[in-house]
Amino acid sequence: MTMLQKQIVVGLDPGLESRVASYFVQKASSFNSDILLIKNEKRVAAKSIMGIMASAIRRGDSVMLITNGHDEEKAIHVLGDILTSGPDE
Repeated sequence: MTMLQKQIVVGLDPGLESRVASYFVQKASSFNSDILLIKNEKRVAAKSIMGIMASAIRRGDSVMLITNGHDEEKAIHVLGDILTSGPDE
């Protein structure tokens, strides 16, 4: 098991705002893996709503998604999809 990382250009409009940020954190928290988001070299835990909101992730931003753990492959796929196209609600 090795750490996975994926560079993502955020496709959400207008970005990772409150409702979608809450959904993203809820999904991230459902995985056992450690999950980080990096924007402009600032690392935040994907399971922290305060960290995600403080990152002010907007449409067109490039972020690095990093997962590390037993369910890292599923986590990077599901969370990457949310960042590019939004929740599947």
